[in-house]
Amino acid sequence: MMVRIEVAVLLLLVSAWGFEVEADESDHRYKEGDHVPLYANKVGPFHNPSETYRYYDLPFCSPEHVTEKKEALGEVLNGDRLVDAPYELNFREDKQSMSLCKKTLSKEKVAELRNAVSKDYYFQMYYDDLPFWGFLGKVEKDKPDPSENKYLLFKHIHFDILYSDDRVIEINVQTDPNLSVDITEDKEVDVEFSYSVTWKKTDIPFEKRMDKYKKSSFMPQHLEIHWFSIINSCVTVLLLTGFLATILMRVLRNDFIKYSHDDESLEDQEETGWKYIHGDVFRFPKHRSLFSAVIGSGTQLLALAMFIFLLALVGVFYPYNRGSLFTALVVIYALTSGIAGYTATSFYLQLEGTNWVGNLLLTGCLFCGPLFLTFCFLNTIAIVYSATAALPFGTILVIILIWALVTSPLLVLGGIAGKNSKTEFQASCRTTKYPREIPQLPWYRGTIPQMAMAGFLPFSAIYIELYYIFASVWGHKIYTIYSILFIVFIILIIVTAFITVAMTYFQLAVEDHEWWWRSILCGGSTGIFIFFYCIYYYHARSDMSGFMQTSFFFGYMTCICYGFFLMLGTVGFRASLLFVRHIYRSIKCE
Repeated sequence: MMVRIEVAVLLLLVSAWGFEVEADESDHRYKEGDHVPLYANKVGPFHNPSETYRYYDLPFCSPEHVTEKKEALGEVLNGDRLVDAPYELNFREDKQSMSLCKKTLSKEKVAELRNAVSKDYYFQMYYDDLPFWGFLGKVEKDKPDPSENKYLLFKHIHFDILYSDDRVIEINVQTDPNLSVDITEDKEVDVEFSYSVTWKKTDIPFEKRMDKYKKSSFMPQHLEIHWFSIINSCVTVLLLTGFLATILMRVLRNDFIKYSHDDESLEDQEETGWKYIHGDVFRFPKHRSLFSAVIGSGTQLLALAMFIFLLALVGVFYPYNRGSLFTALVVIYALTSGIAGYTATSFYLQLEGTNWVGNLLLTGCLFCGPLFLTFCFLNTIAIVYSATAALPFGTILVIILIWALVTSPLLVLGGIAGKNSKTEFQASCRTTKYPREIPQLPWYRGTIPQMAMAGFLPFSAIYIELYYIFASVWGHKIYTIYSILFIVFIILIIVTAFITVAMTYFQLAVEDHEWWWRSILCGGSTGIFIFFYCIYYYHARSDMSGFMQTSFFFGYMTCICYGFFLMLGTVGFRASLLFVRHIYRSIKCE
């Protein structure tokens, strides 16, 4: 019942959210000479996507009264801070060499701009909701000695704008190195900033004006290679999984035949293998409250991922729908907290736990706690750097209200529903009073080697796709091929389930009955592999640098990897539980 209510609320919210996006936007129709909204967003080093600053933090020409655009929650979380830009780009009005302003840059401002140019600072603006970018200047490296580099600041911007009938279709910005000012030396410089505009007619319909940004991602030049790589990786992983499943089924069949013969001559033979520990295999794990909290949080994150994919596949996250993904993550996580409460509490009571309220609190803090601490640390860094990643007090208050008024009540309601469900744990065999001693096992049967083996195969299924995701999240590429990502995610779930079941069988076959926590650790070990890939990507595949960018990258990626650990660990345990129940139901355990 709780799940049905949450799904209904979620669909209602999504439909209202989609309506709001359409209703708040104008019809984007203009007459000749009409004012078209132009907003300056932010500036920052090209290679550090998290390190962005307000546009007027640098000494650009600014209007007398800077007006900030009211932004939604997701836009603020995305680091967008839109303000009016001084350029007058009226509809279908060509302009040539229009003076924007004249400024005398002090030595300090010259040094600030030179530092920005040396770090490849770019600016981002929005014209009629169309994003465009440009660089502030360039470094001329004609001589081998870096100290002799020449730093140029662009002072003229040319706008090429395409229109169709009464609508803006496309905007491009060009900077001319010949129209620049030398800021190599620390001295006052007089600069006159200017711009020009050219309007051109196009046949591109308004509905397809965002297709340009799709093509600037990995399409179309990488799409065929992308599909081929993914298909190749998936086929390889599925073949390995198929071989593993075939071998496992054959071994199990032999086990069933053997144990059925053993039943006929039980007095003459001693039980060995996984049947020998039938009295211990359903013995509840240690730290059952934490165990149940992991299952509850992992189930919630899995539901969150599924809902996000659903929205992505129906086209909600079209390119540069500002902040839509962040809004969806916050809202859907809040609405799915009831799933975590219900799953954790009901499973905790099945494990004969008594303090279900404490278990509910632990479930609520298991993922949110580390994420909140990470956010506080990174937000403090952003405040010190005066970056746009620092959230305003009002936004933080909104998030706290969502947590207090939506997340927590739904978590409690889910816990109460789980408590009232009164389901009992379904064990295929009766558990003995005292546990059997686990025999001495070789080192490769230990937890860490088993985790390494279990995590490698699922990670190999997503390895290729990780590069595209990282280049989108921590770069300037645009990810639009959600169908591929969804296929890879489903394969990841399937492979994780299969490999964890195999590891559980190998563990039970050597009479090690403590499989509960091991199944979570083996299933979730892919998250650890992803974290190691983060380290590799940062040092080998990216040009990110600086304390702030490094902190943001590893801070948030650690939380994401931890979320994957909880989610895939839950998948691994659920698959192992089904497997264990099945094999022990197929034999006589008494």
